[in-house]
Amino acid sequence: MTVQVKGPLSPRPLRPFERILTNEDGGIDTPARAPTPVLNFGTLAVHAGSPHDPATGAVIESISLSTTFAQSAVGKPIGLYEYSRSANPNRDNFEEAVAALEHARFALAFSSGSATTATILQSLAAGSHIISVSDVYGGTHRYFTKVALAHGVEVTFSPSLELDVEELIREQTKLIWIESPSNPTLSLVDIRNVATVAHKHGILVVVDNTFLSPYVQNPLDHGADIVVHSVTKYINGHSDVVMGVAAFNSDELKERLTFLQNAIGAVPSPFDCWLAHRGLKTLHLRAREASKNALEVASALEASPNVIAVNYPGLDSHKQRAIAVKQHRDGMGGGMLSFRLKGGHSAAERFCQQTRIFTLAESLGGVESLCEVPSAMTHAGIPKEQREAIGVFDDLVRLSCGVEDADDLKKDVLQAVEKAAVGAKLSNGLNGSK
Repeated sequence: MTVQVKGPLSPRPLRPFERILTNEDGGIDTPARAPTPVLNFGTLAVHAGSPHDPATGAVIESISLSTTFAQSAVGKPIGLYEYSRSANPNRDNFEEAVAALEHARFALAFSSGSATTATILQSLAAGSHIISVSDVYGGTHRYFTKVALAHGVEVTFSPSLELDVEELIREQTKLIWIESPSNPTLSLVDIRNVATVAHKHGILVVVDNTFLSPYVQNPLDHGADIVVHSVTKYINGHSDVVMGVAAFNSDELKERLTFLQNAIGAVPSPFDCWLAHRGLKTLHLRAREASKNALEVASALEASPNVIAVNYPGLDSHKQRAIAVKQHRDGMGGGMLSFRLKGGHSAAERFCQQTRIFTLAESLGGVESLCEVPSAMTHAGIPKEQREAIGVFDDLVRLSCGVEDADDLKKDVLQAVEKAAVGAKLSNGLNGSK
């Protein structure tokens, strides 16, 4: 079968909501950058990748479930599509929308965030070297240490990437992997500083932007080469789709990653693309509300005598607050935070069992608020000494603030903290009486 590579490898036509960048002399700016949007984020979220159906006038796209498409002659598809693994209308529309919101020329969707990570690493040759922040998502750490290594790709983890990056670069270094904020300690990285060093050596910079979403941060604007998301989280936002996406500007990356997307076949279903695209249309509303709620909750926790420390980049007390002001929309902190409770791991567990609105569950970024204990859940696969070296202690609780009323969320966490603290005191008293 002839595989049709979707999308042009030359610069695509301008969308109605974009304008060409020009040089000072009036000439067209030719670096691999996306045209600048002429509409604001919310308008793009609603309209990007959402053309009206020319036959019916439908303002919402239909779901194209067909796996194959008719051809008028051998090797001549009637339209743009021939086989749904290679390309599908719903996937194309969703990818166009994500590209617009991340200020990218291209975006490719995958069956999960982990599949996105795997495809990018699959593009590296055996013997390649990667530099990564230490406190990455547990699934990313698992892939780096268990799968990539088995394929001859070595990863070096750094707890202070900006300080160490120049020293860690080798001749074989091909990629630097950043999470900013990191999961689950909410540490930040100055993307521009790292990208400036990396590009001097011809090294690609990938930023996992899952924790913030395109609404709060656009890594490509700060020098990153690829931005990735677990669409499962904020972009979809309703805890009913598992999916991933990568966005970038390079023609060469478009050709290489599109080939791997088709060859590996880890692609999302049309229905999941349709759902994720629907979720994306309200991203700005959800991300903005989640960020406001997280700031309220983080401030309340910071004032509690039963809390050791709060990790939230929206707080003035955050050690890298200046980076948040520089990189995040309006200095927002996003909807994610973590904190350490007095009383150790048992107190952290009790907190999660005592919440009434926050649900004890993995994942994040949905309309509902969630809580979890990373050391025993999302990051349990990382050895304890490595976890604690990056701040993932047994008493750490991670919160994903949803879009409920902020006052209800504050009351919920404070009552749960109080009960966890009382339980810890009772436990210590019983242990002391033995």
